[in-house]
Amino acid sequence: MEDIIGRLKQVRRGAMFIIEGPSGTGKGAICKEILAQDEHIKFSVSATTRPKRENERDGTDYYFISDEQYDKLKAEDAFYECVDSQYGARYGTLRSEVDSFLNVGEDVLFDMDWAGARQMKAKAPNDVVTIYILPPSVSELKRRLYNRGTDSDEVINKRMSQFTDKISHWKEFDYVLVNLNLEETVYKVQKIISAERMKRVRQTGLADFVAHLTEEAGHE
Repeated sequence: MEDIIGRLKQVRRGAMFIIEGPSGTGKGAICKEILAQDEHIKFSVSATTRPKRENERDGTDYYFISDEQYDKLKAEDAFYECVDSQYGARYGTLRSEVDSFLNVGEDVLFDMDWAGARQMKAKAPNDVVTIYILPPSVSELKRRLYNRGTDSDEVINKRMSQFTDKISHWKEFDYVLVNLNLEETVYKVQKIISAERMKRVRQTGLADFVAHLTEEAGHE
């Protein structure tokens, strides 16, 4: 029986977990902790047409491709989602990259905006799980943006001006969490991941297991 249960745990289809929220809510830190604590969840490497920076590696930070390659992939429906950035570059999540994990029971984590999440949900409704992160207050969000020291006042003001539009999409997500405390929020995300892994549609070994039980019952 232990052998059967062990095989059952191994035969599972992976899931795509998308974490979204306004800048400053801590979604980047949440993703970092999840990846560090769970060896069975991977971070997706996207394709982009923007030039490679000096400290970046192809296949690790991004898959750097030409505009011609991007157009070809898009025409072939090779992306789960794709977007044109306001700065001219284009980005896409490769189906082949993600499916290589899902098909062997590994999960994939994304830090992605609502538009990308919407595209992915439309293309793979049974594989996508969306989680929206809210700040405890607007004043706390602004404090976090200033404290992380990565943006100018102009950028922070722009992010804050986009806040209302950004959070208007929260109802499109499967789960919504308020990130009051990072450790507690990471724990809640881990619980969501654990529960989603147990869904019937992802336990691809269940059919064989139930067939085995049925056959065994017939011999009793």
